[in-house]
Amino acid sequence: MKLQLALDLVDIPGAKEVVAEVADHIDIVEIGTPIVINEGLHAVKAIKDAFPSLTVLADLKVMDAGGYEVMKAAEAGADIITVLGVSDNSTIKGAVDEANKCGREVLVDLINVKDIKGRAAEVDALGAHYICVHSGYDHQAEGKNSFQDLKAIKSVVKHAKTAIAGGIKLETLPEVIAAQPDLVIVGGGITSLTDKKAAAAEMKRLVSQT
Repeated sequence: MKLQLALDLVDIPGAKEVVAEVADHIDIVEIGTPIVINEGLHAVKAIKDAFPSLTVLADLKVMDAGGYEVMKAAEAGADIITVLGVSDNSTIKGAVDEANKCGREVLVDLINVKDIKGRAAEVDALGAHYICVHSGYDHQAEGKNSFQDLKAIKSVVKHAKTAIAGGIKLETLPEVIAAQPDLVIVGGGITSLTDKKAAAAEMKRLVSQT
């Protein structure tokens, strides 16, 4: 089980500062959609150049032109690129094909997918490397999480690795771990704390026990 740090509301210097603090305790660093909107793919390159030993995920939430957008993200240094599960099958397949060609991976984000189990099975058949259940900011404000969705996709996914994101904190991490995802994605549960390093270290200890 791997731990991913999601960076959202920071700029490139801020991102470098946070990653430097927790780099020893995370496996993947996510350049979140807000950073990509504000800074472009330069943010991906900057973090990959600064921390070459870390896997870098570009949270592009691709909805169209999957192959092209994966190619550009890969050129910037992204190891994993996100594609939305609500996008067309051809978009997902194009993204997966391009990722395979250039030695990268695609994470399909099921945020706002209605039939979680059905779509997870379809996306798995399309060759996605990761399938992620995700409670976004707006969902979290309504008190929602994706713990049950994770259990649902685990029952149908046969090939892809599974991931969960959205509102995960140290106190809720044991429930997440019990569902056995391959990847746990944590944002504010680390970045909002004063001692980010200690939080990341404890989370890494817990996920590494499985």
